[in-house]
Amino acid sequence: MKEKTATSYLMLISSMLIFGTIGIFRRFIPLSSGLLAFARGLLGTGFICLFVKIKRRRIFLGIGKKTAVLLACSGAVIGANWICLFEAFNHTTVPIATLCNYMQPTIVILLSPLVVKERLTGKKLLCALVSIVGMVFVSGILSGTDEQNSDAIGIVLGLASAVLYACAVLLNKRVVVKDAYEKTVIQLGSTLILLLPYLILTEDFSAIRFEPFALIMLVVVGLIHTGVAYVLYFGGMGALKAQSIAVLSYIDPVSALILSAIFLNERLTICGLIGAVLIIGATLVSEVDFSAKREKIAD
Repeated sequence: MKEKTATSYLMLISSMLIFGTIGIFRRFIPLSSGLLAFARGLLGTGFICLFVKIKRRRIFLGIGKKTAVLLACSGAVIGANWICLFEAFNHTTVPIATLCNYMQPTIVILLSPLVVKERLTGKKLLCALVSIVGMVFVSGILSGTDEQNSDAIGIVLGLASAVLYACAVLLNKRVVVKDAYEKTVIQLGSTLILLLPYLILTEDFSAIRFEPFALIMLVVVGLIHTGVAYVLYFGGMGALKAQSIAVLSYIDPVSALILSAIFLNERLTICGLIGAVLIIGATLVSEVDFSAKREKIAD
């Protein structure tokens, strides 16, 4: 049992580290955000379907129409989320885009009472407000420098990606599917259905050029950052408690900040660092049940 738990921790941590590098890889792929999102969904779906086949598991069994429609809607929203996030990386630094996108838990907290009728506690409301203050620090409004003000488009796109992902999370709360891979295949497939007409309307296919290195980076994002990362993520969740999963998820934004500073020389200002601490810290506190920990110690 301990070995299984250790393996689950390793799988989940690995998936978070992979997710944390996607902004860095985006820098080396000179394709439109829509085309990149479509390629990611296509390669990721293919990889997960192959994984399911190798495992000899069957999917699409007992999925009702309502569940399928909700999964399709959440998949379409995820596709739009990818486009906004990839485009945010084009207009601002990886750390700022990542932190904007990581406002998603705060948006979920604020919308949950309205959408899924979850009670908004005082702690969660306070954490949401602290996270919003952190976003003000990250935005550069307080320092008012020209360089930070030029990130405005990237910040808006990053926040749009957070809103879209929050909508996908809230839609998923209404879905009950036993097999996580089944859920993922339907969602990624729906992403492709949304992105295909979008590409037909917006993409100049004759101007697309695939350089060898960029093509390798594209395949890595599709297979590793989507297929492998999703398999590791869902595979690691099984033996871990929800609170452990929530805490480990913060490896994603933290690793993105550290690795982008190392490999891209993109560093946050002092105000940005304060904002990062406020956003990540507040979201972490909102998800951790400290009273349960105290009761466990007392026992």
